This record gives sequence, C-alpha cells and structure tokens, in this order.
Amino acid sequence: MSWERNVVLKSAAELELMKEAGHINALALEEVRKNIRPGVTTAKLDKVAEQVIRDHGATPAFLKYPGPYPYPATINASINEELVHGLPSEKRVLREGDIFSVDCGTVWKGFVGDSAFTIGIGEISAEAQMLIDVTCEALRIGIDQMRPGRHAGDVSAAIQHSPGRGLLLQPGITIALEPMVLVGTHRTKVLADQWTVVSADGSLTAHFEHSVAVTEDEPLILTQ
Repeated sequence: MSWERNVVLKSAAELELMKEAGHINALALEEVRKNIRPGVTTAKLDKVAEQVIRDHGATPAFLKYPGPYPYPATINASINEELVHGLPSEKRVLREGDIFSVDCGTVWKGFVGDSAFTIGIGEISAEAQMLIDVTCEALRIGIDQMRPGRHAGDVSAAIQHSPGRGLLLQPGITIALEPMVLVGTHRTKVLADQWTVVSADGSLTAHFEHSVAVTEDEPLILTQ
C-alpha cells in the first residue's frame, strides 16, 4: 500500500490544535533552557518540563511511551555522545564543556507537539559548536523545503544531499523534522538501559526538531 494512502491532511482547526500543543511544548523547553547550567541534574530538568506541561492542562507525550519498557520520563536528556532517548537521572549531572540535547513531546486535546534542541554547557569546543550550528542549519534548510508540490525526499535531500523523491507535499501535511548529526561514524548502538542511543565510536552528537505543516504559502512551524 502506498505511503500517500496513509497520510491524513490536517484541517485548519486541527492545525490550530497542533499549534496549541506545540506552543505548550515550546514553553516547557524554554523553561528547561532557563534552568540548564553546570551542576544541574537531568532529573531536575525533567521535572521542570513536566511541571510546565501539566500546569497548562496537557500531558507529557513521552512519559510511559511503549518500548522495551514504558519510558519513565517527560524529556529525552542526552549528553555528548548520546544521540537520543537519554534517560533523565539524579546521577546525570551537566558539566562545563558538555553538549546537551533535550527532546520533549506534549499531548493537548489529542494532538502532539514534539521538538528538540541541542545546547552547549558553558564554554564548549569549536568542534562542538560547529556540530550544533550545522545541525540547527540542517533543520532550517529542511523546513524551507516544506512547500506544496515538493516531495518528502526534497526535504531530506536538502539536509543530507540525497536524491529527492517520496511523498508529494500538499497543504495540510504535517511532518516532524528531526535532523541528527554525528561528528564521527554514522553507526549507533543502544545502551544497557534499552533506551539511550549513542554514537558507536563515542563521538559527539547533536539533534534539533520542529513539527512543521505545509500550507498554501510559507512552511508553518507548529512548535514555537
């Protein structure tokens, strides 16, 4: 069966609800960002995000998400070589020079907002800063391709220089764009906790994400 047959075009009303979910998620991530500093635990940041989401009457999308066992937290808190799905913990403390990726999802009235960012902790290396900048720029370029008449492959082609093809983009389609970049090998592995994905060679990683809608005109970022 064709992928296109499984795609549901969102109505204007549904896009508004997605924007509301995305805005709550953005508020949670902004509060997390304000609390990021050397010495803070990732468990503390997880509590910050959950509090903001619940204060707005919404629900954390990741909490109890099915997997090898139900995901135990509100955010993915990934440090340095951890690419995604890092588990928040009182034992995980941010240090000067780390780079830290936060991914968060929010459910509001049946719709999900999902976004992520990577940030340096204090003074970081030039290599780490370049990694963050390149990954953020990849997301920006991908978002710019979210226009009617283009294909999903055009989005990935813009990000990673692969041939453009796939799903035809049309108004009402929504996609979570989530470029992840590794300094070294493209290979990854999963840690013993069964959730945390890391670079296989221990090299630094970065991760940015926005949920985006195709409209008749400019791409619409739903998670801000």
